[in-house]
Amino acid sequence: MKRQTESTAPEASPHDRDRVGALEKGLAVMEILAARPDGMTLTEMAEAAGLTRAGARRFLLTLVASGYALQDGRRFRLSPRLLTVARTWVGGASLWSFAEPFMREVSESLNESCSAAVLSDLDVVYVARVGSTRILSVALHVGTRLPAWCTSMGRVLVAGLPDTEVDAFARRADPRALTPKSLTDPAALAAAIRQARADGFALVDEELELGLRSIAVPIRDRAGKTVAAINVSTQAARFTAAEMRREILPLLRKAAAGIEDYFVVQ
Repeated sequence: MKRQTESTAPEASPHDRDRVGALEKGLAVMEILAARPDGMTLTEMAEAAGLTRAGARRFLLTLVASGYALQDGRRFRLSPRLLTVARTWVGGASLWSFAEPFMREVSESLNESCSAAVLSDLDVVYVARVGSTRILSVALHVGTRLPAWCTSMGRVLVAGLPDTEVDAFARRADPRALTPKSLTDPAALAAAIRQARADGFALVDEELELGLRSIAVPIRDRAGKTVAAINVSTQAARFTAAEMRREILPLLRKAAAGIEDYFVVQ
C-alpha cells in the first residue's frame, strides 16, 4: 500500500485554490533555515518541515541553485542573498524613509528608542527603528519578530482588525505567562485589545519582560486603516505607566500624525 504523506484536506475555497502550495512550503523551509544559522541536515529539515526526505532535498537544492542557501557537506544554511532582499525592501519602503525624521524627533526628545512595526499573522515585524544610547535587554532591530499579543505595537495593530478577527487572534495567540504580569486569558487579551482601540494607544507594562514597558500608537492610511504602529520602549525604572501616558504618548501621537500626512500627499 502506498504510504500517505499528506492528510486529506477539507474542500478548498475559491481563495485557497489560487494559492501555490509549493511556494508556501518553500517559504516555510526558508523560515526554518533562518532560525538555524548554524545550518541543518536534510534529515533535520524533513522532520522540522513535515516533508519527506525527497521533498526536503528538492526544496533545499532549489534554494542553493537560486543563491538563497549554501551547502557545506551535509548541512544547508541561508546565504546573505536573503538579507540583501530584505534590505532592498526596507530601503525601498518610502514610508519609513519619510517616517524616520519624526521617529528620530521622538527618540531624541526622550533619549529612548522609537520603533515601527507591521503585523504578520501572530507576530509584529520591526520595519524601522531609531535607537538610543540606552541599552535594553531585548535586542531589537529591523526584521525582529515579537509576539503581537504581549507587545504594545501588536495590540495596536490587532485593534485595527474587525471584532471577529480580534477574538480569533486572542484564541490563536496562545497567551502564556512570560512574566507574572502577562495576560494569559484569551478573553482578557481580547478586552485589552479592544481597550487599545477605544483609547487610540496601547501600553504594555512588563508583560513581555520584567522591567520593560512600552507604549504604541497606530499609523493609519487615508482610508483610516491601521497599516503600522510606532512605539517607545523603556526601562520601568525610567518612566511609570502614568508618566508614559503623560510625557511619551503626546510625542508619539504627534509623530504618527506627521507620518500619516504621507498618505494624504502621496
